[in-house]
Amino acid sequence: MDEIEIVEYNPRWASLFTHEAERIRKVVGDDFIVAIEHIGSTAVPGLAAKPVIDIMVGVRSLEEGKRAIPVLEAIGYVYWRENPRPERMFFVKGMPPYGKRRTHHVHVVEAYGEFWERKLFCDYLRLHPEEARRYEALKRELAARFRTDREAYTHGKGEYIQAVMEKASLTFSAADFRI
Repeated sequence: MDEIEIVEYNPRWASLFTHEAERIRKVVGDDFIVAIEHIGSTAVPGLAAKPVIDIMVGVRSLEEGKRAIPVLEAIGYVYWRENPRPERMFFVKGMPPYGKRRTHHVHVVEAYGEFWERKLFCDYLRLHPEEARRYEALKRELAARFRTDREAYTHGKGEYIQAVMEKASLTFSAADFRI
């Protein structure tokens, strides 16, 4: 059972991201990684979250990104080969039989589109604490309703995330997102 649990913000999340991002960069190599970003709620200071570090690895192409599969598997990640989203590769660390619970997610995406959208969402929440509080309240409510249904929990956030993205797109320009 992989229950959804929202916990209070942990200031260690930033250093856990930094450590794991360095590890990923070391084993995967810099030759095709465009950028690595800390995304998701653990990337927003003060925001309660599922205690899972989300790492987004931007690559030039997913085809090229497939080279990362065996090296990420070698450092404890499980690749979701049946992922229904063809625009990304998804890896999980810490799930049984390799651990007690999820600790990290790695999202390998091409370094445009989803990469910038997810970064934009986090950056907006970092700059707007009142919006982050609204998001936290929604996540807590959805986690209580869908404790064992990760898909319903994620789907329940969709409309809210889209509304925040519309606000964020008016706040930031493309120049704010140079690598």
